[in-house]
Amino acid sequence: MTQRNTYTVEVAGLVRHFPLFEVAPGVRIAVFNMLGDTYIVKGAAAALAEKLRDVDADVLVTAEAKSIPLIYEMSALMGLPYVVMRKAYKSYMGEAISAETVSITTGTPQTLYLDEKDRALIKGRRVIVIDDVISTGSTLNGMEKLVLKAEGHVAQIAAIFTEGDDDWSRVVALGNLPVFRD
Repeated sequence: MTQRNTYTVEVAGLVRHFPLFEVAPGVRIAVFNMLGDTYIVKGAAAALAEKLRDVDADVLVTAEAKSIPLIYEMSALMGLPYVVMRKAYKSYMGEAISAETVSITTGTPQTLYLDEKDRALIKGRRVIVIDDVISTGSTLNGMEKLVLKAEGHVAQIAAIFTEGDDDWSRVVALGNLPVFRD
């Protein structure tokens, strides 16, 4: 196994060491993967829910897959239903709507789908869009487009981390991760 450099962060009072991975020539990011880390999920969900307590919202929305445990826990804490925008269309999704994104971790175009049944949860409702990390904003933009296509209103955007030096002032976040350039 390769010994990787790491970046140390504190998330909701918990210390973690994120491995650094090259995502483009000379560009590395600290990869945050909360899957399997129950303490981080619960701590981050509680901290974000607290920061969002005064936001008037009806539903939580995220993209699959790493943010699913986060949104589940936030849903339970906030008493709001949640919707997961999928990255692959399945026939049971009916008349789904879609939007294109490009993830920094894959570097390839992806499509987000909003299930026919979930459109009804969003239509006419105030939505909090949630992600684990907002890096380029592409997935965020795709989620926002789908909320608007479903005739919902984005009340707030939240993430555990933003990444890089972009202006993330419209995002409620627990922290910011640097982008490492050689």
